[in-house]
Amino acid sequence: MVNVNTYAKVRDMIEARRLAAVGEADRRNAEVRLASPEIARIDDELSKTGLHLFRAALAGEDINPIRERNQALCRERENLLVSLGYPRDYTDVHYTCKKCNDTGFTETEMCSCMRKAIITENIKASGIGDLIEKQSFDNFNLESYRKDGEETYRRMNTVFLRAKTFAENFGKMHGNLLFVGPTGTGKTHLSTAVAKCVIDAGYSVIYDSTQNIISTFEDDKFHSGFGEAANESRKYLECDLLILDDLGTEYATPFAVSCLYNLLNTRHNKGLSTVISTNLSANELTKRYEDRIYSRIVGSDYLLLPFAGHDHRLSLS
Repeated sequence: MVNVNTYAKVRDMIEARRLAAVGEADRRNAEVRLASPEIARIDDELSKTGLHLFRAALAGEDINPIRERNQALCRERENLLVSLGYPRDYTDVHYTCKKCNDTGFTETEMCSCMRKAIITENIKASGIGDLIEKQSFDNFNLESYRKDGEETYRRMNTVFLRAKTFAENFGKMHGNLLFVGPTGTGKTHLSTAVAKCVIDAGYSVIYDSTQNIISTFEDDKFHSGFGEAANESRKYLECDLLILDDLGTEYATPFAVSCLYNLLNTRHNKGLSTVISTNLSANELTKRYEDRIYSRIVGSDYLLLPFAGHDHRLSLS
């Protein structure tokens, strides 16, 4: 499933690219027609080929002579172009993608150029474009957890495998993840790895801090005049996967609590997946949030993945 807005944006971008290529070919054709009356004459004759073929077919005449004449004119035109110092294909339409001719599709299949463009747009919209280039499942260093003991290593191996399974099966089954653990134990790296895998599959992902998300809802409610065009918070309610980072660092106001519950409940009702990352323990979550939020994220809706180990960011500094 591809996000509708992203699909429309990429489709329009590819169409604009196709029209630009056609327009540039028209400009080059006009240029060579001015440079060579002979080419202009040949173009005029070639433009009538379809009509000649249609008439011959209606009359039951042999159309091979018309095709042979057409081929001879094309060769003559190419030779004239070369004699004027132009490449043989100078007036052809030069599409960016040769497989789909900048249509986005090869027969009934989406072209790889369009899939790549959708992935690129999803990365831009995710909020973690830079991190995605650096952090993935492939470079998550599980071995570094052995120094904290075999129990820590086994726990983190389980966390890694469950996060990877969630990402690789995204869209096939619904689910949510709750990453819980101290700072620097790998929550951001695995969150980014999940995002990259899901985006590569063509889904839309938003990765943002809890405080930024609540601030966006607050701006929409109190400063935007409720205008549809200014509703920036809608993306959090509609993206295929929301990665809500640093739960518990936001200001604990009544609006923030209400906003958080509405966000989680709306996504739950829509069947949309969410990954939550927090440094708070289960007990701290209980104290900070009311039962309706706590029961939502610690209940059966979310798979709890407890992170462990030392602060890896300190060891890298």
